[in-house]
Amino acid sequence: MNLSKTQLLNHLEQFYGTQYYYPLWPKVFLTDGAQFLAQEAACYWLMDAIASHILRLPKAEVFVSCKLTVNNDKAELVLDDGNGNVLATQKINYTTFPLDSIALYACWDSERWIVMLPTEY
Repeated sequence: MNLSKTQLLNHLEQFYGTQYYYPLWPKVFLTDGAQFLAQEAACYWLMDAIASHILRLPKAEVFVSCKLTVNNDKAELVLDDGNGNVLATQKINYTTFPLDSIALYACWDSERWIVMLPTEY
């Protein structure tokens, strides 16, 4: 990553909507903002972790809030239904993720999951 934390956050705030969907896994795509984050923060591992959980969810789930919290090079990923009902958690034993935390959304569009920044919702 060549951007400082402040620069990365400033860039992420500028994403609204998306012009393209980037395939990550079959049935999982990233928006422009999520793709930018994955590239600039070198965190495709985070997108893979989210994908591995959302693909196992019951069909009734169509919206998932995904929050990564980093503390001392370790992290926890928590996925919930947007109302605080936890759907999945994952401990990450080591990470170089540059931010203290990040929130992403995953939405089912009847054909695929779309992982996005909250500003792109």
